[in-house]
Amino acid sequence: MESLSPPDSYPVPRTDPLHPAPQYARLREECPVAPSRLDFDGSDVWLVTRHADACAVLSDPRFSSDFSKEGFPARMTVRPPGPGTFIRMDPPDHTRLRRAVVDEFKRKPVERLRPAVEGIVQGLLDEMLAGPAPADLVRALALPLPTLVVCELLGVPYDDRDFFQQCTQVIGDQSAAPDGRQVVRDELRGYLQRLTAERAARPGDDLISRLVLRRDRSGVTEDEVVGIVTLLMIAGFETIANQIGIGTLMLLLDPGLAEGLRRDPGEAPLVVEELLRHQTVIDYGLRRVATEDCEVGGRTIRAGEGVVVVVSSANRDPGVFPEPDRLDPHRPPRDHLAFGYGLHQCLGQRLARLQLQVLWPALFRRAPGLRLAVPLDEVPFRTDMFVHGVHRLPVAW
Repeated sequence: MESLSPPDSYPVPRTDPLHPAPQYARLREECPVAPSRLDFDGSDVWLVTRHADACAVLSDPRFSSDFSKEGFPARMTVRPPGPGTFIRMDPPDHTRLRRAVVDEFKRKPVERLRPAVEGIVQGLLDEMLAGPAPADLVRALALPLPTLVVCELLGVPYDDRDFFQQCTQVIGDQSAAPDGRQVVRDELRGYLQRLTAERAARPGDDLISRLVLRRDRSGVTEDEVVGIVTLLMIAGFETIANQIGIGTLMLLLDPGLAEGLRRDPGEAPLVVEELLRHQTVIDYGLRRVATEDCEVGGRTIRAGEGVVVVVSSANRDPGVFPEPDRLDPHRPPRDHLAFGYGLHQCLGQRLARLQLQVLWPALFRRAPGLRLAVPLDEVPFRTDMFVHGVHRLPVAW
């Protein structure tokens, strides 16, 4: 058999937009920790493609999430993230900042949002189904749903949604110049500084108000509150919007699954988990830098070397998920890594699951004849973005 050459650069292009690059299958088998080079800045990194190795890196404190450390891969902006961006920090700052907001995302507070999420979904479906067909499901559902939900959570006026969506789209566009992305980040942060000041003067029943009111007790500065809110807005929008788009496409391509959701909404949790695994939208992986020499997957990673955990590959590891390319919501439960793993596992995963579990059964119940309005090869996929998905999803009913 021909020996495997590690990929010249990362990310590795997909040959099928519905599946990670086929080269990852051979990497998992023959070279699960492989040297490569980032295509945006030319820096050398290690690609971690196997599930067990991914969990090892993501749970090992010797692999830092600190954006400012020498060797951290993929500097996407002109300046490192500002105060409060705890996903790019290590303990103790990560612990302190995450603790300030973690209670907002526990089971009971998230469940209290269910009626609001259900009302938002029904309102968006009313608008879409009352309008002309075909329609773009991304514009009708995928973009406004997480925008409205995050506005509900944070207390952000929905009138500002267009500004917010434009900001997140530029921040997630790999073709945008780094200094241009930084300008947009600064604009978003300035907007949130003003909103946070308003909530400090006139608190409401929302997450921003609660963060401000307990700021002293939490040991969080005013700038850090703004940073936390900025992070939650971006993280609460970009990934879930694209999960809705690509997940709906997969359901349209599998009428049996869609019909199952229509008949029995109780199937939604299983279907959601399998779609999260099968269509992992974090296409650029999870980034770390080694702070000590470490051995992973039989390779020695030296202190100061960057690592990219390719979660889309780890979620297709046949050693954990038999027949991983098959969409099967009834497979034995295993821990997929769509929300990460370890210390930095996604804080908002319950809220993300809630939106998907409410949306998809309602969509196929309200529009049982929903179908793609164009051939699959005419669907524009987000091959130019940090987060995978579709730019548009034309549907008819």
